[in-house]
Amino acid sequence: MTQKPARCVLVTGFTPFGGERTNPSWEVARRLPDSVAGYRLEKLRVPTEFGKAIAITTRAIDELAPSIVICFGQAGGRTCMSVERIAINVNDARIADNAGRQVIDEAIRADGPDAYFCTVPIKAMVAAMTRADVPANVSNTAGTFVCNDLIYGVLHHIAMTKRSTRAGFIHVPYLESQVRHKPGDASMSLATMITGAKAAIMAAIKNKTDLKLSGGALH
Repeated sequence: MTQKPARCVLVTGFTPFGGERTNPSWEVARRLPDSVAGYRLEKLRVPTEFGKAIAITTRAIDELAPSIVICFGQAGGRTCMSVERIAINVNDARIADNAGRQVIDEAIRADGPDAYFCTVPIKAMVAAMTRADVPANVSNTAGTFVCNDLIYGVLHHIAMTKRSTRAGFIHVPYLESQVRHKPGDASMSLATMITGAKAAIMAAIKNKTDLKLSGGALH
């Protein structure tokens, strides 16, 4: 009898950028277990570069055919692990990426829609993280830097290739080590982020449809 391939979740994290020596998104991704709830976890480090992160991740999607893709990114200043709701079709960089490109007011895909909603159960993921005592919320903006570029590109690729893969993005705060010389900036321990990431992935696996919970914002 031919053995079926193990179901797969692809998780990605970024290289450091903006003068930082580390990026908590990759530190979280690479320390996740090798499997969760019977799904193999494939971990991929991607460059903080417009376009290139998309190309590397979509190639991995084509090779691995994952059931779920969860991308992680750093959002310095946030106090929670933020599960993103939407990716918008614009790059507007406040700083240059790691290749020295500062893309301003350009569409990610000229032939793409204005936005894609993430297809993972964002409310269920936040609820699971909260139950695990990890500060978490729904975010309605993934920014306009490489994080948004990546998740928009991933969702566009999935749509164009008609895959059933579900995809989402989680922003994480600074690590405690990153804010030692930044008085007042929020941070979170790596152990807490890993706990939250595992809870979120588990919820994404278990919930094919989302929970009807409040996750909106007043501003």
